[in-house]
Amino acid sequence: MVCLQVPTVGEKEYPLMFKNGVLKLGGEKEPIPRPKKWPISNILAPGAQNIPDSFIVGGPYEDEDGEFNKTEDREFRIQAESIKKRIVWDLERRCYLDPPAVLSLQKRIAECRYWPVEITRVPMVTSTKGKSSKLDKGDDDGQIFFHGVAYVNMVPLLYPGVKRIRGAFRVVAYQDSEVFEKTKCLFSILRDLGHQANLNKLGPVIPAASSPHSKSVPSRNQKEDKMTKEKDVLRKLSTTLKSQTSETAIETEATVCQNLEGQQYVDAGTFLVMEIELAKALVPKRLPEELASRVKEMIPPRPQLPRRSAGAKKAVEDYHNQITSIAGAILDEYHELFGKQLVDGGVIDQHALEEQKCQLNYELNSSGKYFAFKEQLKHAVVKIVREKYLRTTAFNNLEQLQTFLSELYVYLVDQMHVALNQILSQDSTVIASPTFTSCEQLRLFAHEAEVNEDYDLASVYYQERLARDRQVVQHWLDYGAFCLLMEENIKAQECFREALSLNPSHLHSLLLCGIIAVMMEHYEEAEIFFEDATCLEPSSILSWTLLGLFYEIQENDIRVEMAFHEANKLLKARLAKEKNITEAAEGGGKKLHALSATVLRPVTSPQEDTILVPDEAPDGSSKVQPDSVEPVVTIQLPEEDAAVKLTKKLSPTLSKNKETSQKVMKKTSAGGFDPSHGVAPIPISGLSQPSLTIFMETIHFLMEVNALQFVHRALAHELLCLQEGPSCEYYLVLAQTHLMKKDFSKAEECLREAIQIDYLNPNVWALKGHLCYLSGNFSEAKECYERTISFVTDASEMHFVYLRLGSIYLKEKEYDKAKQTYMLACKKSSSCLTWLGVGIACYRLKEMTEAEDALSEANALNNNNAEVWAYLALVCMQGGRQLEAEQSYKYAMKLELKNEDLLQEIHEVQQMVGFGNPSF
Repeated sequence: MVCLQVPTVGEKEYPLMFKNGVLKLGGEKEPIPRPKKWPISNILAPGAQNIPDSFIVGGPYEDEDGEFNKTEDREFRIQAESIKKRIVWDLERRCYLDPPAVLSLQKRIAECRYWPVEITRVPMVTSTKGKSSKLDKGDDDGQIFFHGVAYVNMVPLLYPGVKRIRGAFRVVAYQDSEVFEKTKCLFSILRDLGHQANLNKLGPVIPAASSPHSKSVPSRNQKEDKMTKEKDVLRKLSTTLKSQTSETAIETEATVCQNLEGQQYVDAGTFLVMEIELAKALVPKRLPEELASRVKEMIPPRPQLPRRSAGAKKAVEDYHNQITSIAGAILDEYHELFGKQLVDGGVIDQHALEEQKCQLNYELNSSGKYFAFKEQLKHAVVKIVREKYLRTTAFNNLEQLQTFLSELYVYLVDQMHVALNQILSQDSTVIASPTFTSCEQLRLFAHEAEVNEDYDLASVYYQERLARDRQVVQHWLDYGAFCLLMEENIKAQECFREALSLNPSHLHSLLLCGIIAVMMEHYEEAEIFFEDATCLEPSSILSWTLLGLFYEIQENDIRVEMAFHEANKLLKARLAKEKNITEAAEGGGKKLHALSATVLRPVTSPQEDTILVPDEAPDGSSKVQPDSVEPVVTIQLPEEDAAVKLTKKLSPTLSKNKETSQKVMKKTSAGGFDPSHGVAPIPISGLSQPSLTIFMETIHFLMEVNALQFVHRALAHELLCLQEGPSCEYYLVLAQTHLMKKDFSKAEECLREAIQIDYLNPNVWALKGHLCYLSGNFSEAKECYERTISFVTDASEMHFVYLRLGSIYLKEKEYDKAKQTYMLACKKSSSCLTWLGVGIACYRLKEMTEAEDALSEANALNNNNAEVWAYLALVCMQGGRQLEAEQSYKYAMKLELKNEDLLQEIHEVQQMVGFGNPSF
């Protein structure tokens, strides 16, 4: 028999009893679905005991809320619910909770979390007088046989929108102190009922509890609601319970006996499968429509801007069209005056041509066509003034007006010649369009500038991306993340909200709006953003984890548990799916490998001509698949491009890199750890993926957007959830945060711990190289970088490893290695700095042609780099090209070259060749 209690209006709590469980022998499996039954045993009509339209349906174990819902418990659940003996009730009890009872239920769950469900074994009633008197005697003593309890975690019912919990709950021996500690219940409901009446005669005591038509307990669609209303007297009596001694020897002996019987539940691994459902959620959940409307109120969606019909380019095109039209009209007028036929083979005397020109001008002026052509052209010129020169107001003085008119006249005449040449030229002139860097390259250049701490240049690149296309959400998010790095929270908020206005359904925009709202202490807005993100993508681990971190800031422990539980469930499902895909792929790969080996191998014996087939599964008794779990109260009985061309041109120099990497790898394997300091662990997972948690996955996103406030919170949770201690990845992220704050000593401590855990991780050595590079220890940084590139697996950001290693080679005058390293960077992700490195190395190696090609490529990617112009000036002076050398030197000075040594070298070469500086 199972018993629990629920709050009622009165002082007493109402008990719910589940009696007359049916014993099921091993090997029997209940059908799914099957009808639920009324808790009435004396119904004789066939089928009347079944509840209409109410069935027991199954579901995956992983979706349950109980204790046995993990992958490792799957086999145990299958055996317990299908193969071993068990007791099944298939009963459903319904009761009504009025508003005071609902409030009491919420308060009790929030304070106690667990709800006790008691279990006992009750002797069957017989008609023999002797046995009846014996039972009566035992019941008068209040003795309970095999008294156990299951602690049902009711907290999920306080999650927003949750109306139902279902799962398997472990049964343990009933101990008064343990029950009071977990549930604040001082009295056992079974023991209390046993003192009032015989356990076998409980029917007359609570007949209304068994009937769905009871007046005192109105029927409502609600399963097994079981809560108790805590009373103030329990708190007063708690000290009495804790100070209980052996003054009553009889009760102590009964308790020991009860514990021995109840311990059999623990030994057998007994659990109770049950379901509790509410007609209405205790905590209402906001609808997705409401959240979306709130977001729209804060950030109204921005409509797509209509394509402008005007603009500088369009104004020039209109001007060309008007010139073409007027030229055609003038040509027609010329034909009317002088005809279309050319005399003397098309040769026209210059004097005759001047006469025709004067006559044509006279006809145009006298007929008024000249003024008509001026009016026709006026509108196009006005558009050029407004769109091209951005002039919309009057000039302050006459001098400015004359200067502007002179500049405008020159431009209009040049554009007139362009239009006329397009008409009169027989061969169409192909105008080479200027090459622009892509938005992805600009993102790389900006990130380069960030790492090199040139924040002004990084800001220019981010703003250039926005200037090219303001309708791309990612452009705004990247610039907002940069503003977070610079601690410009107001700018970051504007960027994130602009991105969200462009696409209200963009997940990362919602999350970043929530993050910046938390940083600016706008918690109500932050909650709306985070909840809208979880409604928009319920399968997003990132959304649920960030929601949990936000609720932790709000100190809302129940919702923190809800969010993290949902995120962990999604992560487990994803990892299980990935594992199945990997196993299937590995199985297919083995079969394919066996087949190919058989086909390609020469046949020398009959055995070799046979294709191996993997062993098939033995045909034993089919295991019961856990397609469904029964949501009923069940007890187990206590029993047993150009860059590419130049790269190809220079690629022969890269062939030496393989030998260098092999040498470094030998050095790495030889000098990993000193045996005198103990045996260094050799982790097998050095090249495999680390154990992933919801917090580490969130940390990766937070580090990308520079949200360090949330990073530290997530790191704290990551540290708590790692049972075997901090992981290598944990120390890596922690070292990165210290490195961003220029705290080199703490970063070094974290990296030392990371190396002890996994010294085969390339990211560890890359970050240590960055630490040594920033602290000025270039020799050790060089060793770390060389070790990083020698690994088979690349580090996460090899671009900066190549850049800094190449710069160290240049400082140490190892120009061959510098050239190889920079070429590797160009192959992976070319930028102005990578090609500049190649150009410097080639110049030092006296490879002037290749140096000029590399520097030209760098100049094409960024023509505002003073060092590129400086080295181009050196190359041109070495080649004897005076004009180009002077131009390059002029731009290097204009861009304020800051490398004094390089400037001194330029002056020395200028003195040697005798040109290059226009000032002397």
